[in-house]
Amino acid sequence: MKFPTRGLYAITQTDHKAPDIVIAEAEAAIRGGAAVVQYRDKNPSDALTLARELVKVCHRHRVPLLVNDDLDLAIEAGADGVHLGKDDGHIREAREKLGAAAIIGISCYNSLERAQEAQTHGATYAAFGRFFPSNSKPLAAPARLETLRQAKQTLSIPIVAIGGILPENGAELLAAGADLLAVIGGIFDREPEASARAYQRLFDR
Repeated sequence: MKFPTRGLYAITQTDHKAPDIVIAEAEAAIRGGAAVVQYRDKNPSDALTLARELVKVCHRHRVPLLVNDDLDLAIEAGADGVHLGKDDGHIREAREKLGAAAIIGISCYNSLERAQEAQTHGATYAAFGRFFPSNSKPLAAPARLETLRQAKQTLSIPIVAIGGILPENGAELLAAGADLLAVIGGIFDREPEASARAYQRLFDR
């Protein structure tokens, strides 16, 4: 499964939600236009079972499923790839274990240098953020629009923006150079399919 070059990047919201709700919400977001889904779960009870079910749902709709932080879980679940933060291991190891076709995303925060290094080592995409106040990552350091602009000029891999993104503020990130908008609360704090459609309109303009 290939990583999209443009579109909505839905990240699961799992806190205080039963697995069947997480799965149903992910499928609703895909119906609304999500082009990729990431399984993010900071307090998992049975991560492997849920990840495998999410893979099934995503593949039924021909959408890639990535796992946040956990390379071993990505392998066991048969996910299409992994998203790595600064403390989650090296791209080289992920590539060796997942294979040449796997999707490997890297959190670059506000660092263009980190993104350039990630690209050199074979990352599939670079993610920057947070750009706006975020309930999911309230303590994350802010990223600047100028970083997106510079990234667009210097990177050849897709650029993902994350952090407090809503349909009302997403357009300025796309204008600055983001290719994909990664969203948790903006989709899953409300009705996921309708919310995803609201983001999709930003890409249809």
